[in-house]
Formats: sequence, structure tokens, C-alpha cells
Amino acid sequence: MRPTRSSTLLKSSQLIVSIRHLRTGILTAGSRRARMQTAATGRSAWLGEWPLPVALVILIAGWSSKPVFAAQGAGNLAVGVAFVAFFFGALLAAIYATHHAEHLAERFGEPYGTLMLTLSAISLEIATVVTVMLHNADNPAFGRDTMFSVVMIVLNGIIGTALLVGGLRHHEQTYNLRGAKAFLSLLIPLATLALIWPDFTVSTGEGTLSLVQKVFLLVMSLLLYAAFLMIQTRTHTSFFVAEGEAISQPPAHPATSHGWAFHAGLLVVYLVLVVLLAKLFALPLEAGVTRLGLPAMLAGFAVAVLVLAPEGIAAIRAARFNQMQRAMNIGLGTALSTIALTVPAILLIDLFLGRTAVLGLSAANMMMLVLTFGVSILTLGSGRTNALQGLVQLLLFFSYVVLIFSP
Repeated sequence: MRPTRSSTLLKSSQLIVSIRHLRTGILTAGSRRARMQTAATGRSAWLGEWPLPVALVILIAGWSSKPVFAAQGAGNLAVGVAFVAFFFGALLAAIYATHHAEHLAERFGEPYGTLMLTLSAISLEIATVVTVMLHNADNPAFGRDTMFSVVMIVLNGIIGTALLVGGLRHHEQTYNLRGAKAFLSLLIPLATLALIWPDFTVSTGEGTLSLVQKVFLLVMSLLLYAAFLMIQTRTHTSFFVAEGEAISQPPAHPATSHGWAFHAGLLVVYLVLVVLLAKLFALPLEAGVTRLGLPAMLAGFAVAVLVLAPEGIAAIRAARFNQMQRAMNIGLGTALSTIALTVPAILLIDLFLGRTAVLGLSAANMMMLVLTFGVSILTLGSGRTNALQGLVQLLLFFSYVVLIFSP
């Protein structure tokens, strides 16, 4: 019996309905899997932010202990534990702030990426220095010690280690010589005016500046740094990008489903945590230096290590994977922004709060700064690096550390 036209149409419609149901089921299952994967990725991303609750716990515990420090009732053991805890919490927050800054850096590319890392580091430093200076009015040289420590740690410690690590692994590495010269051509005169010039002026006491000199240095530092940023990001960006650099490194961070707003938001959160923890860190830092009779310069050195740790790790990691240009941009950019932006911050506190900041270095430290600049000009004067150059820079770094404890 031949099928009728109506029965054929019925079977066809049933088949179409079945196909539609099947397709709907497949799409539903696919969307369900996609939602599950997105949820899993989101949970994984938030689990990766474990330093956030750790830093918050340390912050809450530290804030509740402030009255004890204010009343000078903390014992030596409590001071030591608080020093380690606050330093650890601030360091964690600083490292993860840089972690999110690196995500943004990869998103926006060079030279803007490295500039983001540099500015995140300098914002940490300025906030920390200002916080500690406002708390510790008895040490007018704290800002100077921190700036000097940053320059010595970056030029000798971080860049020296990067050159050594990169040289041992790759023998010889290259970078854009024009960019290095641009950094040094601004860093050397600004650092000299900020840290050496005050020792030779006669308008005020030794190591300090007059009102006119302060305003001049403040304005010139900001104007020259603004001009440098224009050169770095607009007119001469090719100076800060290596030509034909071999990159053997995968992206520093795996791709995530989160946009730049996620990383920008957490960057701000971690920066705020660092500032608050730095305020707490100043309490045991001041108590420890006073009670144990440690050198006053050690306070500036500790703060410099705290704020430079993430950038140091990023620079050394870049050199290890044959990205010497990135290492140079991070290191030299951090040193330059430290002088160009921290000096105005210190001078503003000086001007508006009536505190006389001591900026001039001692004779021994002045010699170390001049020697560091001279050797850095030789080290960064060819566009090529090797392990021997790193060893020479590290020699200067350890000489500086010796001077802290045995001036």
C-alpha cells in the first residue's frame, strides 16, 4: 500500500521536530558546559587571589594592635613578629598588584606595558614613603635614604642580577642603546640635583635646600619627567623597543576570561592594601631601629626592598628569557620615576607641613652614587650585555650594603 501524501508530510514534520529537539539538546548541553567552564574559570581566578584575604587578616590584626605600639607597650618579640607580618602582608599585596599590572601590560603592549609596571611601582613607593615620613617625623633623612636605596638597588642590584642571570644563560644579550641613554641622560642630572646639590648650597643648613631651590627642583623634576613620558609614549617609542629581540618566553600569564577592568580593579585594591599595611609597617620599623640601635639608613633600605621586590622579579625574569629590553625598561624606568616623582612628594611635605627634609648624602654615599653612575655609563654604553658586567654592578651593590652597617 503506497503511503499517502498526508502520511509522508506527517513523518517529515516529525523528523524535523526530532532534529530540532536534538539540536536544542546539543545547544543546551553546550551552553551548560560553557557556563560550567566559565564558572570554573571564575572560581579558579578568585582562588588565585588568596593573598587578598591574607593581607586583609594581617591588616585587621595590625590595626587592632596600633594602641599597643602607640603606648610603647610592645615587647621586642612582639615588635619582631609585627615587623615580619606587616612586611610579608605588604610584600604579598605589592607582588599581586604587579601581577595584575603585568596583565594590563600584556593587554596594551610596549612601551605602555612597561610604563604601567613602572608607575605601579612608583605609586607604591611614593605612598609608602609619604606614609612613613608622616608617621616618623624624627627621621628627616628617611625620604633621602629611600630614594638613594632605590637607585642603588635598581642600578646595581636588580640590573646587576639581570645581567648576570641573562649572561649565564644566553652569553650575550642586546637592547636598544638609544633608550638606555635616554633614561640615564635624565636620571643622572636629576639624582645629582636631588642628592648631591644640597650638600654644596650655602643658603641653608648642610644637606637642605632653600625655598627657591625647593620650588625649582620640584617644578623641574615634574616638567622633565612629563617631557620624558611624551618621548617614551608618543614621539620616540622606537627607542624603548628592541630590534630583532629573540623572545623565548611564553606570555607571563595565561589568558583569562576576565577583561582589563577586572585586573585594573584588583590592581587598585592591592595598591590600597599596600598603603595601609605600609602605615602599620612604620610602627615596628621605627621601634626596631630605636630599640636595637640599628642604622637609620636601614629603614629606607627596608622600604625600598619592599616596593622594589615585584619589579625586581619581573626584570630578572625578563632577562632570563632573553628579554633584556624589557628588563632595562623596568629597571631604569623605576629608578628614573623614583627620583622624578618621589622628590616632589618629599618637597611638598616639606613645604606644606613645615618639615625640613635632609636630602644631601654623606661623603661615602655620595662617592657610591657617583661611582654607580660612572660604571652604569660604561655598562650600558654598547647595547650589549654579559655576565661580567653584572658581577661589577653587584660588587657596587654589596659595597653599598656594607656601608649601611659599617659607615
